[in-house]
Amino acid sequence: MTSRRRILGTIPVLCAVLSGFASVPAMAQAAGPIRIGMTVSSAGAFALASQSGTRGVDIWVDEVNARGGIDVGGRKRKVELVKLDDRSDKQMVTRVYEKLIIDDKVDVLFGPFGSTLTGAAATVTERLGKFMVIWSAASDQIYQQGFKNIVSATQMPVSAVPSMSIELAAKLGFKKIAIPYSDEPFTAGMADASKKTAESHGMQVVMFDRYPKGQKDFSTALQKAKALGAEVFYPCSYESDLISMIGQMKQLNIYFPFTYIHYGSTPQFLEIGKDADYIYSQTLFHPDINWKVNAGYDREKFLAAYARLNPNASFAADFQTAQAYGAGVILEQMIAKAGSIDAAALKKAALELSGKLTVLPGEYAIDATGKQLKMVTPTMQVQPGKGLVAVWPPAVATNKPISPAPGWNERK
Repeated sequence: MTSRRRILGTIPVLCAVLSGFASVPAMAQAAGPIRIGMTVSSAGAFALASQSGTRGVDIWVDEVNARGGIDVGGRKRKVELVKLDDRSDKQMVTRVYEKLIIDDKVDVLFGPFGSTLTGAAATVTERLGKFMVIWSAASDQIYQQGFKNIVSATQMPVSAVPSMSIELAAKLGFKKIAIPYSDEPFTAGMADASKKTAESHGMQVVMFDRYPKGQKDFSTALQKAKALGAEVFYPCSYESDLISMIGQMKQLNIYFPFTYIHYGSTPQFLEIGKDADYIYSQTLFHPDINWKVNAGYDREKFLAAYARLNPNASFAADFQTAQAYGAGVILEQMIAKAGSIDAAALKKAALELSGKLTVLPGEYAIDATGKQLKMVTPTMQVQPGKGLVAVWPPAVATNKPISPAPGWNERK
């Protein structure tokens, strides 16, 4: 049975790693475990990414409990993770986060995957006075609503996401860009940021078209982008849509000299094989990217833990797994520094730790709103015979970009 099927078959579940609890001193036992709630998407647009991230949280829980728990005011407290299903549904998220807080009485929460769901969850956690750690939501709008009890531990705001890749496209001499985007908060925000970034580099945005959630046929958009002379194809959407777009590009024999796919570095996307060649993407997690961590596992130990806990996983660890794991490590540091699980104390600790932690996916730093400032995302390219390699910025690049991409009929 695959790791993914295990998740789907056990949601909603109560997951706890409590081995050795009886050996903990009586005083620590009296304090009880720290209950941390989160939701996972068993189905829908966010399922693959959500489940990938959840495996990262599981690694952190295993690591913490193997050490006897988190030191909270001199007492070791283990972590008990409560997972419920949100089915990628915004309305369902609000009900489920209320249940986690009111019925399941969790102490702290991780956000769900993505800006759409996390924005909904934040309204609940704020109203009920609970602290929520965000690992995936990039929409700047979330941090503009005055929420006091949220922190993005490992996710840069969407306004910064396109900077590296569009800078590279401009450096390569491309002038015209097409930006189709899905009608979701994150993807719409990314599209707006991409348009502004492209224009700041002197590029002409020849297409800026929104499409409805659930659309499956992208042939019209692809043909329009090609007819308008786009050299850069920059769709802003989620994984399943992006995989469909590439398949339809090949069927229609449409290609662009520079194609950027935000989720093009994930194992799920790379399963399309040679059709992924020459595509640009981004990641925080790759052999070319090795931060000197001062909290949590380094890359080698993280991968060993992933293999141990997910021996039958359908997919390897990806940047979403690393982001969620890093968020757990940062939450542990917040709790230890605060000596408390009180929301205000945790936010204060989060600000005090800003600029002082480096975890698996990079450097942690936030502003007063809880928005992440430092988790940079280098631009990658899938190159034939080499796979995914870092090509920009020069500080981390291990290969030069292959540009322009050849047409479908010119590829071996």
